[in-house]
Amino acid sequence: MKLWESFQLALSNIWASKMRSFLTMLGIVIGVCAVIVIVGLGNGMQTYMEDSFAEMGTNTLTVNIIGRGSSRSVSEEQMYEIVAENGDYLEYISPTVSMSGSVKIGSSYASATSVSGVSEDYFAMKDYGVAQGRGLQYVDIADRKKVCVIGQYLNQAYFGGNAVGEKLKIGENQFTIVGVLSQKTDTMEEGSTDDCVFVPYSTAARFSFTGTINSYTLTVVDETQAETCVSIIEDALYDVFEDEDAYMVSSMSEMLDTMNSMINMVVYILSAIAAISLVVGGIGIMNIMLVSVTERTKEIGIRKALGAKERYIMTQFVIEAAVTSALGGVMGIGLGYVLSSVATTVITVMLEAAITVTPTVGAVALAFGISAGIGILFGYLPAKKAALLNPIDALRYD
Repeated sequence: MKLWESFQLALSNIWASKMRSFLTMLGIVIGVCAVIVIVGLGNGMQTYMEDSFAEMGTNTLTVNIIGRGSSRSVSEEQMYEIVAENGDYLEYISPTVSMSGSVKIGSSYASATSVSGVSEDYFAMKDYGVAQGRGLQYVDIADRKKVCVIGQYLNQAYFGGNAVGEKLKIGENQFTIVGVLSQKTDTMEEGSTDDCVFVPYSTAARFSFTGTINSYTLTVVDETQAETCVSIIEDALYDVFEDEDAYMVSSMSEMLDTMNSMINMVVYILSAIAAISLVVGGIGIMNIMLVSVTERTKEIGIRKALGAKERYIMTQFVIEAAVTSALGGVMGIGLGYVLSSVATTVITVMLEAAITVTPTVGAVALAFGISAGIGILFGYLPAKKAALLNPIDALRYD
């Protein structure tokens, strides 16, 4: 018997017992669907994390100076020297100072607005464009001027789109707006990335409680060498403090890799749990094929009496099991795509996060291959039993 004839016979036998065949496939359907949705969710989370880190810059390093008592410290001039001496690896540096105090515009308070002190290079480091006016300049830093650059949300919500030259207060200090950044998010709202104020870091440090700068943002020339850059900075800071606990250097790309590794680990564990459904489905296929062999004992006896060889009988039942399982896999793939679309909508509405559940072609192909393989694996024992039936006993079976 040719393979095509065995395939057609398998389809006709499956169609003859539609409900029983569907219930047999159900474990495979659920298992394949679950694997596809879980892998798709993992891919969506990875994409979301990469986009989030891209906004912060995967080529950036963050240096936090904890210090070593009052005896040793590092100045911003020393940090600038470290960058200048390692120009092949490090590109820009900006001291960053979080400035306390609420933002007051006229008689209104922008309570959710973030205020940061940065250098004139910070906007280039973060790839922030200036839509109106100008960015911060070296002279603003050197003279500790009370000037600021604001985000597009404040520009539109409080100044009607014409904020340059206007005033705002941060705490008790009044600042002149010299520039407005380009819009960075699709929807501007309070507390978003566009709801921000940037002032010269020297001014922010003067108005802070300590007057010192303990945080720096750096960019690397090649983000693939981020680990080397971290080592360079750590070595330079160790020469100053001689204490590894006096500073902390972190890389955005390393953080992203760590997050992706954690996501992958969770996806692998959940996929392994979902794969249990495939094993249960395979056991169901084995069970129903054993029943099918018993029901078709006389048919097997007649075929053997007419000269059918054991391998033909075995091939027929193995193919029938594989087809049953593969059809379940196809149904699971279809259901997986439907549920992935539903999950994307639910996540977007419920969590307000742009996570798109996207099954990969590799995951789909793997799920289908595993489903067909399970049919062959669990169909072998029933097929072997059918092939070894004695034709005389099979013909006498009632």
